[in-house]
Amino acid sequence: MPFRVVITHRVHPEVLDLLGRSCEVIANQTPDSLTRSELLTRCRDADALLVFMPDRVDEELLRHSPRLSIVAGALKGYDNIDVAACTARGVWVSYVEDLLTAPTADLAVGLLIALDRRVLAGDTCVRSGRHRGWRPELYGGGLAGKQVGIIGMGALGRAVARRLLAFDAKLLYTDPDSLPVAAEQELGVRSVPLEILLECCTAVVLTAPLTAQTRHLIGPDALRRLPDGALLVNVGRGSVVDENAVADALAAGRLGGYAADVFAFEDRSDRSRPREIPAGLLTSDRTLFTPHLGSAVSDVRRQIESAAAQCILDVRAGKPPAVAANAIVRKSPLA
Repeated sequence: MPFRVVITHRVHPEVLDLLGRSCEVIANQTPDSLTRSELLTRCRDADALLVFMPDRVDEELLRHSPRLSIVAGALKGYDNIDVAACTARGVWVSYVEDLLTAPTADLAVGLLIALDRRVLAGDTCVRSGRHRGWRPELYGGGLAGKQVGIIGMGALGRAVARRLLAFDAKLLYTDPDSLPVAAEQELGVRSVPLEILLECCTAVVLTAPLTAQTRHLIGPDALRRLPDGALLVNVGRGSVVDENAVADALAAGRLGGYAADVFAFEDRSDRSRPREIPAGLLTSDRTLFTPHLGSAVSDVRRQIESAAAQCILDVRAGKPPAVAANAIVRKSPLA
């Protein structure tokens, strides 16, 4: 019986070729996600599953997939995968480490600059025909000499810090695990409690993952601590902020701007997630959004998908995947 791989979203042709040499590949090559029923049906005889963020891998899916030996995530965060349930059934969960970090950090800083310098409003001004030459309007705050906070100092937070150093910003951060002093000195960052960071920073970048502790970390109380006119950028997970509270702070004029590449409705692990982005965010003229483009760099996506595919091939050969979220006593290699 062939080793059957189900791929839930469109991937680079090289990935199809890599897997197709030794596996039977069932690939979704459309731009749309599979429906839940389509996913369950395709997984019935799957030995491996290559998934992306929209795909929820839970006990129900695992019950429908008795042959499954690995769920390979073409992603870094795997909160859409029930790792404990996979482990209990002897299914590996793999993910991709640092390939997503650099492009996501680039986008985070780009969103911050665009929000601060009111790039979207400026573009609208020109396109509408209102621009008739220079005049004093659409002022931003600038980053040089300003205190910028980073919530979450993992790989992504550190990459954002390195980029912001080039703008002469003064960097504060908060994280449950503080960096060693030498690392703080290298990055030019200083650790402070969350409350102090919020009170001191005119711009805050969220890079934290979604956990029980970080869900709605930025809610009404946190937003009230920010200086009037502060900017908030979210490239971590949508549910780390209370989106309705952000919309209220924007409408009240307390928050100067909000930019996001991630949204609460995407967070499959959050059973109480909303179904859509709040209207108050979409209608505000002080918001800027991208549709989860953090790793949307063509060569990076190819590398991410290839790394996930290689994890599948490793497990097929009886080896552990290169980067695993769990530990499995592996079955004997498949011929």
